[in-house]
Amino acid sequence: MNCSLVIRAFNEGKHLPRLLEGIRQQTVQNIEIILVDSGSTDDTVSMAESYGAKLVRIAPQEFTFGRSLNLGIQAATRELVVIASAHVYPVYPDWLERLLEPFADPSTALSYGKQRGLPGATQYSEHQVFAQWFGEQSQPRQNHPFCNNANACVRRLLWTERPYDETLTGLEDLSWAKWAQAQGHGIAYVAEAEVIHIHHETPTGVFNRYRREAMAFKGIYPEAHFSLYDFFRMVTANIGFDLLHAARERALWTSFAGILWFRWNQFWGTYIGYRPSGLLTPELRQTFYYPVGWQKAQSVERDVERIRYNER
Repeated sequence: MNCSLVIRAFNEGKHLPRLLEGIRQQTVQNIEIILVDSGSTDDTVSMAESYGAKLVRIAPQEFTFGRSLNLGIQAATRELVVIASAHVYPVYPDWLERLLEPFADPSTALSYGKQRGLPGATQYSEHQVFAQWFGEQSQPRQNHPFCNNANACVRRLLWTERPYDETLTGLEDLSWAKWAQAQGHGIAYVAEAEVIHIHHETPTGVFNRYRREAMAFKGIYPEAHFSLYDFFRMVTANIGFDLLHAARERALWTSFAGILWFRWNQFWGTYIGYRPSGLLTPELRQTFYYPVGWQKAQSVERDVERIRYNER
């Protein structure tokens, strides 16, 4: 089974080489790599082209996650299209093989894999988010539409019936999966298809990420609500949970401040995003997609040798 692989990128010269090297070491070969670049000024494009990637450009003022993915998938020539963020990289050489396996069932519309943070770099609370969202057990046909396009694969034929929503500020993956399930198609979670997802966000970056995702969630589920009471309840519960586990792992001293600011901005951004926000203005677009400064959940070890990366 071969595939196309769409990578969304903006100034990812620091992280992209590791993803490309991980792709090169996969058990699945003959991969069509497509880079959707939204105005990089570093060596992102030249790096991708040195690995034989096809280049698709999108103007920054036109960028949304949905639009960039639609352009990338439109350029793809294979029936199965893997989607990856430029700042992820695979842990094992069978990442793609595992991600593609669920499509042996013709009713599968989408598969997505496990994500974990970078040890020693990712905020403690972000590790907990990854552990909560991406468990250790695979689900060949899950009963909810959650998925994540940082590490996923879609059936292109179904995408032609329903491209990604280009108006959403995020969660275009959730919206598409919700539609696919409503048509009777399956969503598969593959725990063995593991990637490391690198986030080096400032408090403002975390706030903006969860704000735009809340705006999108409200657009997908208009009946949803997130009150000030919900904000305080979620902040208190999650900070308490993280502090307790950090203490048990003897990481409280190094994680304390990060836990506080991450969880506060996560749920304050969510609360603000649920409030009426109007149109996505150019100012909001710049804030959400081109933020200034963009730059310990345990995984079960598999009986597969990890990819050995050479540092750039």
